[in-house]
Amino acid sequence: MSVNTNLAGASNEVLQEVLSAYSDEAYTNARKLSGTGIVGGNPLIDVNTETFVGQMRWHKPLNPTINVASLTDATDGVVTSYSSDYLKYIKTVRTNGAKKVNMQQVVTQIDGLAKIGRDFGETQSQDEHNGILAVLKGVALSEVLMGAASATGQAGLGGQSFENDPTELRNGFYVDLGASKLVASPSSSSQGAQRAEAFLLAMGMAYKDYEPPFAYLITSPEVIASLRSANLVDADRVTDGSIEFNTIFQGKLRLIQTRAAQGLTSAELTKVNTGAGVDLVGTKTSFIVLPGAVAMESLMVPEPTEIDRNASSYKGGGTTTIWRRWGYVLAPAGYDWVGDEEAFPSDEAYRYVVESGTGVAMTAATDALSSTTGTWKRKSASALSLGILPVFHS
Repeated sequence: MSVNTNLAGASNEVLQEVLSAYSDEAYTNARKLSGTGIVGGNPLIDVNTETFVGQMRWHKPLNPTINVASLTDATDGVVTSYSSDYLKYIKTVRTNGAKKVNMQQVVTQIDGLAKIGRDFGETQSQDEHNGILAVLKGVALSEVLMGAASATGQAGLGGQSFENDPTELRNGFYVDLGASKLVASPSSSSQGAQRAEAFLLAMGMAYKDYEPPFAYLITSPEVIASLRSANLVDADRVTDGSIEFNTIFQGKLRLIQTRAAQGLTSAELTKVNTGAGVDLVGTKTSFIVLPGAVAMESLMVPEPTEIDRNASSYKGGGTTTIWRRWGYVLAPAGYDWVGDEEAFPSDEAYRYVVESGTGVAMTAATDALSSTTGTWKRKSASALSLGILPVFHS
């Protein structure tokens, strides 16, 4: 706009008030999970299949029959059998677009699409993070249904303990610490590393004698602050690719701090606890995740960037629209996709449950969770093969 100057000797002049050039405000979304070590590739995923889904096959572990040789009994020995299995994975495609009125630039001197184009990378990265987090939550729901409800058709037996059989499907692959915090408050009997004993208990109960050398802990700034107050964060950092991680317990757990909501909603917790299994007590969730536990493969999408122009609109001034497209496969290790196979799944669909063959939101399930499963159904014979461990705590 134009204003009169107040400078002496130039009060009769009208000067243009100049606005500074635009700058971009930094993104402050929750820290992303994409690009961290929990995400890896899987050469068995074929992104060139003709349908929405693909399949991976593997040979199951042998259950050998051992015979005792005899010099007197001519009965044939019993042979050992072997078998294979398969699981499904699902593709998804995402899009993001923007539109500008061409003549707008004459009066604003700003290209309305420049900002969108610069930030397509951030947009895609954020979407991938959202998808990974939705998969983690979907896996958590699936396992909770097994232990706290009745996904197997029988009453669940709760989460993991030091004594449970890892092949028992009525024990969900999660640890419920109940009213305990991940990092206990200091007391005369709980000091230093003792305050974080819950981490070690969770790892031990879940992986038993197959405890991994290290894992990633996805948790909230609240828990990270408690670890720092207990002086448990290691002085040395671990470099993984291009990312440096704070660690605890001499690198045992690499910390991924994010404020993204990881837990089940209060409505979902209430729904889960209507099932016939062991009620879930912990209301907050952190994830202990093994390296590469979520496989991610990019899809080749036709016309990944496309520009559409309409010269006639706005009385011939015209409009320009730009679209960005990308796609990927997300496949948590050891889980079968049992959701809708005739559509690209949304983040919400990753967290659906399957009831009478139909995917619905957890809170929309109506059959008291009898035989209700998650859209990610455990396919590994043993829980010790799984890489995503939800830890419920207070």
